[in-house]
This record gives sequence, structure tokens and C-alpha cells, in this order.
Amino acid sequence: MTADVHESPALAMIHTVAGIIPAFNELVGLHLPGWRPFNMLDESLLGNTIREGTLSLQTKRRLSTHIWSAVDAGASAVLVTCSSLGPAVDAAMSLCPVPLFRIDDGMAVEAIQRGNRIGVLATLATTMIPTTRLIERHAQRMGHNVSVTSRLCEEAFDKLRSGDRAAHDAMIREGLASLVGSVDVVVLAQASMANALNEMGEISVPVLTSPELGVLHMSSTLNVRSRVQENAQR
Repeated sequence: MTADVHESPALAMIHTVAGIIPAFNELVGLHLPGWRPFNMLDESLLGNTIREGTLSLQTKRRLSTHIWSAVDAGASAVLVTCSSLGPAVDAAMSLCPVPLFRIDDGMAVEAIQRGNRIGVLATLATTMIPTTRLIERHAQRMGHNVSVTSRLCEEAFDKLRSGDRAAHDAMIREGLASLVGSVDVVVLAQASMANALNEMGEISVPVLTSPELGVLHMSSTLNVRSRVQENAQR
């Protein structure tokens, strides 16, 4: 059988939490309808990072192996959905032969456009520093002066990992309430936190989550690349 030369490009998504996969498949279908998603899951990447308290060289190398495996499997672009792995994604970008994205880029840019006082809410200490540094790096690139206020919802991720989503979400909402009076915008540092907003009433400041903003940022970037390539071929 001859392969269809018009087959849709494949998007590989590398996850560390199984529960977020359906939501990301839905977002890709909504915002990247011409792409075929496939998912790769390795919970140990995040588990080892939590246990070690830092993103180790070994974990960075292992993530790079997953990225190259995705490319070998036919991916035309790769998205890493775990914010704790962000610095490892940055390190791999210059060597990756296809577009490579970290999930929180779109959220960071949107937050800076919303205000100068940015709150970062996280359930993992290993995510707090990468998210804060990402916001500061984008702010410098965009010529904005920002201040970042951080809150860690301790034990929330353990609740999520044990299957107690309700307790996890309640802790997120408590942390959010402690931030809203002193910032212009709040970002939820991990994709797994987004569900907590479903049970909240009206909030006085914007609260940004990474999944949809990340996919929108990726969609915009890929569409621009596609137009540039089309123009170059004319």
C-alpha cells in the first residue's frame, strides 16, 4: 500500500501525568485540526524530579531520549506538557530537528500582557523556580518590568497522585484566594491544576492555565512556520 503523501502531520505529546492526556487530545483537535496527536507517558520523569528535589542531568538526558524517539516515530512537532521539565526542554530545543515546545510558554507571555504583578501558584516546588524564571525571561525579552509572588500548595500533588482530586482542587482554591488581593494576574504552574477552576465562582483577577494557552501558542507558531515555508517554495 502506498502511503498518502497528504497525510496529516503528527504531533507528539510527552506527559508525566496520565490524567491530563484526554484534555490535551481535545485541545489539539480544537486548535490544531490538521494535526494527528499521539501521546507518550513517563511518570518517572516527574517522580524522580520530585524525589531528588531538582531536575537532574539524568532526567534531562532521558527526556531528550523521549523527544528523539518521538521524532523517530514520525512526529513533525513535539510538545512536553510537564512544566517541571521546562529547563530540559529549553536545553534540547537547539538540537531538535522539528519544532519543540514547552507547555508554559503561552501562559507566561499572556500573564506579562495582563499585568506587572504576577502570582505563581504551584503544587510542586520543582515547578516554582522554572515557571518564575520563564516569566522573568519573557518579560525581559518583551521589555516589561514584572514582580512575581509565589505560593506553594504543599501536599496538593500528593492528594492528586493518590486519587483525591477533590482535596487537591480545594487546596488550589485556597492558595488562589491567598494571592488574588496582591497581584494583577495568577498563573497555575502545572497543567494538572486547571481542573480546580471548575468549582470556583467569580474571581477578581485573571487566572491563567497552561494547557489551552500552550496549545494556542504552539498553533500560532506552527502556522507562522508553515506560511514562511510556503512563501519560500513559491
